[in-house]
Amino acid sequence: MNSDEIQYRQNNSIYTENIHRLDNSVSKSTKVFILTILIVVTFVIYVLRLFTLQVVEGQQHRTHSEVISKDITTITSQRGEIFDRNAKYPMVINTDSFAVDVKPREIPPERYDTVITKLCEYLGMSRKDMDVMIPMDKRKSSTSIEVRTNIPFETICNIAENINDLPGISWRNKPQRNYVETGSISHVLGYVGNITSEELKIWYNKGYSRNYTVGKIGIERQYDELLQGKDGRISRVVDVHGRFLDSEPIVEPPKSGMNLVLTIDNSIQKLAEKTLGERVGAIVVLKPASGEILAMVSYPYFDANILSSTEEFSAQYSKYYNDKSKPMLNRVVNAEYPPASTFKTIMTTAILSEKVFPRDKKVECEGKIEYGNRIFNCHQLYGHGWLDLKNALAQSCDVYFWVLGTEHLGADRIANYAKEFGLGESLDIDLPAQSKGFVPTPQWKERRYHEIWLGGDTMNMSIGQGFTLVTPLHVANMMAMVCNSGKIYKPHLLKEVRDPSKDNEVVDTIQREVLHTSTVSQDVWREVQRDLRYTISDGTAIIPMANKTVKIAGKTGTAEVNGYGKNHWHSWMACYAPYDAPPEDQVVVVTLVEAVNKWEWWAPYATNIVIQGIFNDQTFEESVSALKFGYLFNKSNVAGGRRE
Repeated sequence: MNSDEIQYRQNNSIYTENIHRLDNSVSKSTKVFILTILIVVTFVIYVLRLFTLQVVEGQQHRTHSEVISKDITTITSQRGEIFDRNAKYPMVINTDSFAVDVKPREIPPERYDTVITKLCEYLGMSRKDMDVMIPMDKRKSSTSIEVRTNIPFETICNIAENINDLPGISWRNKPQRNYVETGSISHVLGYVGNITSEELKIWYNKGYSRNYTVGKIGIERQYDELLQGKDGRISRVVDVHGRFLDSEPIVEPPKSGMNLVLTIDNSIQKLAEKTLGERVGAIVVLKPASGEILAMVSYPYFDANILSSTEEFSAQYSKYYNDKSKPMLNRVVNAEYPPASTFKTIMTTAILSEKVFPRDKKVECEGKIEYGNRIFNCHQLYGHGWLDLKNALAQSCDVYFWVLGTEHLGADRIANYAKEFGLGESLDIDLPAQSKGFVPTPQWKERRYHEIWLGGDTMNMSIGQGFTLVTPLHVANMMAMVCNSGKIYKPHLLKEVRDPSKDNEVVDTIQREVLHTSTVSQDVWREVQRDLRYTISDGTAIIPMANKTVKIAGKTGTAEVNGYGKNHWHSWMACYAPYDAPPEDQVVVVTLVEAVNKWEWWAPYATNIVIQGIFNDQTFEESVSALKFGYLFNKSNVAGGRRE
């Protein structure tokens, strides 16, 4: 092969290779072009389809959605019932009742005023109230709006007979809360009402809706989520004329709320209620070994059935709210009073624990004491003579505790021991509102009033007067600490939670919980217990607290208050029994009678009647008879004069 041939073949090979490269390049460009065209065409198709659905066919789909929709009927759940501690006596039950709903969108616009006006006539409502229930911005809503509850069957019959004239109107069964007991237990149970806008904002994320009935105060409020239950639903597909388009409805059955068993013993509650009578005040009965509340009585009280009625609520609530005797106030946990001489229980504990003064050493009481530029008078104006600690407590001698408080303990130590007993702090009882009370200190007074703490302040504090404030439950816990030799258990009203769908099976039991533990020695507690027993057997309350069947230990108190006139004092009695029994078998009873009542020194008599009834299984009348207290009810003034 000559050189020319070789050169020709090389050139031909290069040409062929370039031709292949050009073909490959053109092929790739074509593929990219075709792919781009496909993507653009696909995108244009989707845009055109979306435009067609939303614009061209939009009105048709909107019309179809109005013609065919879901009709949802709510099946109201049963709110849980509430029982006393024996789980046999129902305190709150449900009774059948009806609610009327309006679906505004189902009412033809041209007939709206006529339909609503006629409905108002049937329900006995004003048009103004109805317009509040269904404001202008809700008149195109397809959601049912509850406009009235607790409707009698006769009214439902009238609506049903004229239903053709009432499009968009329906009714359903809605159980009504029925409070079997409407006396003093009302403060414990509370009442229910329609959920407010503010409450809905709080509970919306927990599944609550606008038509819910919720607890307002008391146990009903505290445990609303347990009691509430869950509504059921019936769903059907319907056309614009309300005709069903599906063969079978979808049913979601309701779930009843949990039943609650309280620690309250209904027989003791009634006993304490009758014993307090129509005296403004409170009685609380507590199991010191567990914190269980057996009775909680506050007078005056309210009718929960009336407040749970939508029709009567506004007028009655206003009446209660403006009543000067404050029937809505639970005086056991929400009212604050000077503890008076019941505070000497704390003083005795502090004196013994701090060893600031020998218990057998005596102080002379001449009926008064001069301190600074003031004269302080003991409640016994002619004096008690020479007294040691035990007898000073039994006779409730102010002079003794004034001397020990100012000269040996001091305000700071007194305050510290008061807090050891739980004063000035929340007791965490399972109620939505409670007062903490107050324990003053020199630092507090300087910050609050820009004044220094004076010796007179310490003297007042030493006998439970001055700035110190407590609730009756604080005083009950104080006495419980003595029973338990240094422990306070959190007071509570709920005992058990039961599931009605499982044959009332117990699903939760409330265990006792230590609220506070004291550092005071056991020897000191034994001495305090003996001194409190001596106070009852040989002290100021020896006559009203005399009891042949059970030994009682405790302390009286008479609080001086301003604004009630001459010879008016708050009367206290705080005690526990049996003195010689273990804490598991004891009960604490505290009675407070306000100064607004005519003075009769009723607190110790009332406390003894309650204790007699508890330990002898007696009614109020039987207890009065056994204690031979019948004569008290024939006199307008039981004891006359101030007693400690």
